Amino acid sequence: MRPISRLWVLLIVLSLVLGGLAGCGKKEPATIKIGIFSPTTGFAAADGTSALHAAELAVKFINEAGGINGKKIELIHYDDAAKPDQAVSVAHKLIEQDKVVAAISGSYSGATRAAAAVFQEAGVPMISAYAVHPDITKTGDMIFRVGALADVEGRAGGALVVDKLGAKRVAILTIDNDFGRALTEGFKAYAIPKGVEIVLEEKYPLGETDFRPLLEKIKEANPDVIWATAYYAEAANLVRQAKEAGVTAQIVGQEGYDSPKFIELAGDAAEGVIIVTDLNRDSDREIVQKFLSEYKKAYNLDADMVGASAFDAVQVLAYAIEKGGTDPQKIVEAIAGIENFDQAVTGPILRYTPGREVVRPIGSQIVRDGAFHFFAEFTDPELITPPW
Repeated sequence: MRPISRLWVLLIVLSLVLGGLAGCGKKEPATIKIGIFSPTTGFAAADGTSALHAAELAVKFINEAGGINGKKIELIHYDDAAKPDQAVSVAHKLIEQDKVVAAISGSYSGATRAAAAVFQEAGVPMISAYAVHPDITKTGDMIFRVGALADVEGRAGGALVVDKLGAKRVAILTIDNDFGRALTEGFKAYAIPKGVEIVLEEKYPLGETDFRPLLEKIKEANPDVIWATAYYAEAANLVRQAKEAGVTAQIVGQEGYDSPKFIELAGDAAEGVIIVTDLNRDSDREIVQKFLSEYKKAYNLDADMVGASAFDAVQVLAYAIEKGGTDPQKIVEAIAGIENFDQAVTGPILRYTPGREVVRPIGSQIVRDGAFHFFAEFTDPELITPPW
């Protein structure tokens, strides 16, 4: 019996050793970690909170439908206060501490540009939800965008002003930051060759509250249209003071106006304002109406373009991970290969350019009866396709 006993002892020891070695192997994560940074404090808190809420809603939709290949998404958020240095710190934390497989910027252009460099160097894919500056995607092959590039949105604004409104004389007010300057460059690139006369062009600082001196100059210049880049707070002050000053020119804004806060702060002065934006509230696409209704139900607020873009960033990442897994290069390849993706609220996404810029229709909305409504859509490939 003694040899048999020894054999059993050896088998038991061997099984314990092998079991221990197997336990030391790399374990598959229980969830798929996706990071998001957005400004939930500071001057951009309304936009940052909207981006976070919408990303959470997208995760809820996906997880309730079974997750990605049977795994749930875990969304990890940090506040960047729309500050570049804070965004850099957050990017390092998401990469080094939280080990995210990919990340989403729900922040403004300055913060997004700063964080993009960190994700690129670490080899972690990042999608910019709505920041418009062209240098974001130029950071490298890991960086994509779901929102419209500034050049495209600005050119669409030019087409709106020239081709839809028939304007000949335009005054330009530009918020003096990455967002404002890039949009105005795109606008002028389209409008000036079409024969539009720029009768006045002025810049103003972020946080400006008194537009009266500029509006007096505008009245004297007598434009048909005012192209005014702004975020919702500046935009509300601008349109209220324009109404008080008796300025009758049509005001045309951009996605920075696309917030329920703009209409709340501007009141009746918001009526008739037209904006270039990625969200069409009147769309009959099922994903759009589901997003709008579920967002309202969850947060008791109307959704905006910022939120829709963050929702889409999650949708795009989920598609890419489902298709290729969590390997960074496979995620990048899957996003780059997207065609006619109809689960984007701001879509459909027709494709991505080699420069990782999205190609899709660009829309515009008008404020009527205290709400945003469809005004026009631009589908000309030459207009909506980024130049790189």
